[in-house]
Amino acid sequence: MPESGPRHIRTDSAPETAPPTKVAATATARRASLLVTLVLGGLTALPPLSMDMYLPALPEVTKALGAPAATVQLTLTGCLAGLALGQLVAGPMSDKWGRRRPLLIGMIVYVAATAVCAFAPGIELLIAFRLLQGLAGAAGIVIARAVVRDLYDGVEMARFFSTLMLISGAAPIVAPLIGGQVLRLTDWRGVFHVLTVVGVLLTLVVWKWLGETLPPERRHGGGVGQALRTMRGLLADRVFTGYMLAGSLSFAALFAYIAASPFVVQDLYGASPQTFSLLFGLNSVGLVAVGQINGKLLVGRVSMDKVLGFGLAVIVLAAVALLLMTSGVFGPVGLVPVAAGLFVLMSAMGLAMPNTNSQALMRTPHAAGSASALLGTSSFLIGAVASPLVGIAGERTAVPMAVVQLVCAVGAMGCFLGLCRPWSVNRA
Repeated sequence: MPESGPRHIRTDSAPETAPPTKVAATATARRASLLVTLVLGGLTALPPLSMDMYLPALPEVTKALGAPAATVQLTLTGCLAGLALGQLVAGPMSDKWGRRRPLLIGMIVYVAATAVCAFAPGIELLIAFRLLQGLAGAAGIVIARAVVRDLYDGVEMARFFSTLMLISGAAPIVAPLIGGQVLRLTDWRGVFHVLTVVGVLLTLVVWKWLGETLPPERRHGGGVGQALRTMRGLLADRVFTGYMLAGSLSFAALFAYIAASPFVVQDLYGASPQTFSLLFGLNSVGLVAVGQINGKLLVGRVSMDKVLGFGLAVIVLAAVALLLMTSGVFGPVGLVPVAAGLFVLMSAMGLAMPNTNSQALMRTPHAAGSASALLGTSSFLIGAVASPLVGIAGERTAVPMAVVQLVCAVGAMGCFLGLCRPWSVNRA
C-alpha cells in the first residue's frame, strides 16, 4: 500500500472539476486534515463521554429511582453492549450507503435516546435507552475509523490514529470531572441534558462540515447476507484477523486495568481517591504521550510492524513484572513499584493500538466499514469478557488483574507473530 497523504474529502454536491495544482491540493489537504481531525475526534470522544460522565451519578441514580446498585450497574452494561453490537450494524451500512447517511441517522437516534434517558421515570426505561444510546453512539466510533481509511493510506493513516488517540485518551480523564461539576449544579438527569446538547452540536457539525468520503463506485450493495459474507471474508484473511486479535487482546489488558485499578490502588495499597485519580490521569497521559511519539516520530521512519512488536513486548514484560510483584515473589511491595508497572503497561498501549488498527485497515480498502466494525466489536467484547475476571479471587489480592493482563498480552503477541508473520515478505 503506498504511503500517501490524505485524499480529498468528497461531497455529494461537489461538481466535477479539473485536477487542482499541486500547491492548491496541498493547501486543501491541510485544511481537510484539520477539519477531519476535529470532527472525527468529537465522534471518537462521544462514547467515552457517554460512559464516564455518568459514573459520578450512579449513587444518586440508585437513590432517586429506588433501584438496587446491581440493577443500576446494568445501565453501564447496556451502554457498553450497545457500543459493541452497534458497530456490527453501522459498519456494513456505511459500506453500502456511504458514510454520511448512517452516521447522521446514528447521531439523531443518539440524541433522541439520550434525551429520553434524561426524563426516564424508572430504571427499566433508563436501561433500555442506555442500550439504544450505545447502539446509536457506536456509529460514531466505527464510521470515524472507516472515514480515516477512506482518506488516508500507510504512515499517514497511522499518524492520524495516533492523533485520535490524543482525543480519545483525554476523554475518559475529563468526563468524570465534567460529570462531577454537572452534579454540583443539578441532579443526575442534568448529565444526560448535557450529553443531549453535545450530541445535537456534534450532529450539526457532521451535517455541515463532514462530506461523503466513500464514492458510489466503491460501495457494496446487498443486505444482511452480503454484510455477513463480507465479514466472513475479512475474518478469512489470516493477517487481518491477526492484527484484529492482537489489538483486541491489548485492549482487554487495558480493560482489566480499568476494572481493577480502583480496588488495587485504593483498597489494597491504601491510596486516597485523590491519589487514585492522579495515578489514573498520569497513566492516561502516558498512553497519549507515547501515542503521539508513535505518530510524530516513529511512523514513517520505523516499520509499523517493528513498532507494534516492540510495544507488545513491553506490555508482556510489564505484565510479567506486575505478576511477580503482586504475587509476593519479591516480598511485600508498595504502591510505587506497582504504579510504575501499570504506567509502563498503559503507556505501551500507545504503540500497540493505533498500529494494529492501521495495519488491519490497510488490508481492507474494499470494506473499511465492515472491517472497522469487526475491529471495534472484537475489542469491546473481549474486553468485556476479561474485565470481570480481575475479581475472580476476591478483593484481597491483585494477582488476578496481573494474570489477566499477562494472558492477554501473551495472546496478543502470539496472534501478531503466529498470524501476521511480520518477518514474511509475501504474507498475502
